[in-house]
Amino acid sequence: MSEKQFEGRSAIVTGGTRGIGKAIVLELARRGCNVAFNYSKSADEAEALKAEVEKLGVKAIAAQCDVASTEAAAEFAKNVATEFGTIDYLVNNAGITRDQLMLRMKEEDWDSVIDTNLKGAWNFSKAVLRPMMKNENGASILNITSISGVVGMLGQTNYSASKAGMIGLTKAMAKEVASRKITVNALALGLIETDMAAEMNEEYREKILANIPLGRLGNVDEVAQIACFLLSPAAAYITGEVLQADGGVAI
Repeated sequence: MSEKQFEGRSAIVTGGTRGIGKAIVLELARRGCNVAFNYSKSADEAEALKAEVEKLGVKAIAAQCDVASTEAAAEFAKNVATEFGTIDYLVNNAGITRDQLMLRMKEEDWDSVIDTNLKGAWNFSKAVLRPMMKNENGASILNITSISGVVGMLGQTNYSASKAGMIGLTKAMAKEVASRKITVNALALGLIETDMAAEMNEEYREKILANIPLGRLGNVDEVAQIACFLLSPAAAYITGEVLQADGGVAI
């Protein structure tokens, strides 16, 4: 891997201020990529990350944007294309959970998860396609999905449906844009060490670990490395694929 393999390229990472999204933003920046990312609440976190990215010698854009809004996503992408001159990569990472058994799940919990996770990915993908089609060297879209969308999870009908929808979106879109040298892939994650995972009580954590063949949770830096591979020229002949990084849970 060239140290600056993404030099002169530009990326959008949704939900980029924390956890997996933040790790991907920083890894792209280390590899020479200009990076734009959105945030929903914490402007302070976003500005701190923007400064961290710029210290790596690349450009950064941080802006508040509701991924569930088609208009907001289009405006965000337009501003990035103007500022950076190109959009080469999109990582649809923004996602939320509202877990509950289906009989107890409220309609708004279903709607908010579908709107953020699935519609958000559609909104941003649609917004970047025209700029990406102008790239002579092609472009790449990566959808961060979950094994919940592969095998289904108890208490996650909304989340599992949204993540399964992202897999269908990945495959259909890959067929539509392949002729323009744009690849579209999905990364289906198992349980990763994030703030949310850190809040698990020890008993529940042990139950989770017992079901992971590799015997541990993944970490965000591993995810970032895999994401950068799928975006890179090394993966230029891979499209429409769902790569599972779950420690073996869904074997």
